[in-house]
Amino acid sequence: MSRIGKQPVAVPAGVNVSVAEGKVSVKGPKGELTLEPHARVKVSFDNAARNIIVERPDEDRLTRSVHGLTRTLLANMVEGVTKGYERKLIVIGLGYKAEIDKKNKQMVILKLGYANAIECVAPPGVTVEVTTMDYRMEGKKDNEKVTAVVVKGTDKQKVGQFAADVRSAQPSEPYQGKGIRYDDEVVRRKEGKSKTG
Repeated sequence: MSRIGKQPVAVPAGVNVSVAEGKVSVKGPKGELTLEPHARVKVSFDNAARNIIVERPDEDRLTRSVHGLTRTLLANMVEGVTKGYERKLIVIGLGYKAEIDKKNKQMVILKLGYANAIECVAPPGVTVEVTTMDYRMEGKKDNEKVTAVVVKGTDKQKVGQFAADVRSAQPSEPYQGKGIRYDDEVVRRKEGKSKTG
């Protein structure tokens, strides 16, 4: 039995769950998410216990892997509609900038030292903010004010994917630390070549 799959997903008060026509809908204060579970697993909602239960009919390898995956996706949906997900990215570098487009609030414009700015458009259900925050660089004693791109949403996959897309525009390099990184990311710094003679 899958150790993750056999655990029921607790549904807090204020969240509505409906299982119908092969789809699971979870609606909460932050929004609504829908999942179409794999045909090999059965999803049911116990209203009395306020639990979502995922069951599997056999011990086939694919069924076992889908069992745990489905339970995790449902748990992420419940957390997404109650608390939501957030990912922060830090933009570091002289002249590096991030700003929200004035016309399209879903678009982040990144100026990263290239001839042209890079435009990243957030998918529906994901919101983006650009703000400043205190951040301590490796090897520095004091915090510095840096530009931060904050990605928020109810769908964990969409938030994580868009944050990864923004980061991929210019990942932090190890010599000067310039680029885009997650706020909790540790960039291993390297020493540059020293002149000997």
